[in-house]
Amino acid sequence: MKNTTIAAGLVAAALLASPTGAADLRYGAPYQAPPPYAVPQTWTGPYVGANIGYQFGSAALSMSPSGFVGGLQAGYNYQINQFVIGAETDFQVSGADDTFAAYKFSNPWFGTLRGRVGWAMNNVLIYGTGGFAYGRGEVEWLGWSQTKTHTGWAAGAGIEVAFSPNWSARAEYLYVDLAKENYTMIGLNTDIESSIVRFGLNYRF
Repeated sequence: MKNTTIAAGLVAAALLASPTGAADLRYGAPYQAPPPYAVPQTWTGPYVGANIGYQFGSAALSMSPSGFVGGLQAGYNYQINQFVIGAETDFQVSGADDTFAAYKFSNPWFGTLRGRVGWAMNNVLIYGTGGFAYGRGEVEWLGWSQTKTHTGWAAGAGIEVAFSPNWSARAEYLYVDLAKENYTMIGLNTDIESSIVRFGLNYRF
């Protein structure tokens, strides 16, 4: 019995002298963090997505047609080392409008067709964009209305972050300048200039 007691005491002393060993016996091997997310090897390929944001605009008669905006986008990227080029088209539905006296002016929808140039850093893509733009303007006055289709250009910049092999999120600023059209019914000649801040989600194939 005495020998058993001495042996048990030696084992306890050894465990106390080696906390790591005790922890190992109680909890198993030390915790190891999971490997970091493996970022995509390339941004090359097609993608589709959706976006939502806000439009700040200006038009004739000091009107500022502004409101929430949202839509869909699709495009294609091609990566060469860290350099990324591509093309994108989007179509937006907008709640941007404003009033002046009896006039109400709105920009119910617009779209763009743009090129993109960017720089990839692992799963982060910083890019600039620019190209063709088009959109609808509508004037309402004393129960009458007239619509015109404007054309122009768009330019902006953004950042996109891939958070899985197929999904990425982005934030983007876009300036859209739609050239003047003459609304003959009320003698109003106006363009539509807009700044858009939007956030999007893309699925990359």
